[in-house]
Amino acid sequence: MTDLVIRPLVAGEEALFDSMPDPLPQLRQVSYADGLAGGGYRPEHTWIALRAGRVVGRAAWLLPPGSVGEPWLERFDLAAEPAVGGALLRTAHAALGGPKTYYASAPAYWRRQPQVRATVEATMAAARLAGLVEGGERLRCSWTGGPLPTSADRSSSGAAPAARPSSDAASAVRSSLLPVVAGRFSIRPAADAAEIRSLAARIAEPELLTGAETARMVGGVDLARDPLARLTGPASGWRVALDGSEPVGLAAPVGDACYPMIAYLGLLDAAARSELLVDAVAILADAGAYEVIADVDAHRVAVVAELERTGFRRLRSRVVFTPA
Repeated sequence: MTDLVIRPLVAGEEALFDSMPDPLPQLRQVSYADGLAGGGYRPEHTWIALRAGRVVGRAAWLLPPGSVGEPWLERFDLAAEPAVGGALLRTAHAALGGPKTYYASAPAYWRRQPQVRATVEATMAAARLAGLVEGGERLRCSWTGGPLPTSADRSSSGAAPAARPSSDAASAVRSSLLPVVAGRFSIRPAADAAEIRSLAARIAEPELLTGAETARMVGGVDLARDPLARLTGPASGWRVALDGSEPVGLAAPVGDACYPMIAYLGLLDAAARSELLVDAVAILADAGAYEVIADVDAHRVAVVAELERTGFRRLRSRVVFTPA
């Protein structure tokens, strides 16, 4: 690797980052140019490896404005052997004050596609060579059923009007855009912040935590333990599933973030999963969402299966690598 040059970008040569062809064009992610414009990417946090003047490796650490944590490695691509990537990361780490967390993004089902798998595994191998340790994997899933028909739409089409899901969740269940569920549980808005905190304290491991990594890295918030520190909307936006009068589930459908999402879904009774999930999607779709995002740990097979039954599809995978 004697002809290899590893260095940070300097102001004015940002286009050099994009001179390397994207090895995973099917992966939906924020462009480097948009990240620069938003202030999360910076030239001094962006490193490249050049061979004969050509970019063969690039790494961009992300730190959104106002973050309380350290930058994390968000973009890392290689057009060379893993040893080059390892050298790139080690050199950058030394300048950045030590190894940083790396979120390795990959297209959905990346292990099933040999060429994609080879591309992803090369960067993961480089991360290991740089001293990072592989951890858990999370899936980002997307529901794209479109907005549910309004009462006016149903009337004009000749169908009987139905109440909005916020007052009658069964109306969403009857929609052809969502699966029919048993109707064993009733679902209502949360009474107040105290009820949300009480339920969240009883739920050991929420099933869906969308944007948990950003909450932790940007705001220093543990979304599982203290969701209201991050999700600051009205308590009435949260949904509580009831078995009789006993609360058994809690969900936060959030429509005013960077995209509509189920930010939190936790259960005290797993049987309420399908009904609470359908209700949360219906709330967002009824408000006009064309897409709803949900993040789930890949090892939660039952939750992933329920998302897919509800109409979600996998968008991407993210494997976390942390300093040893």
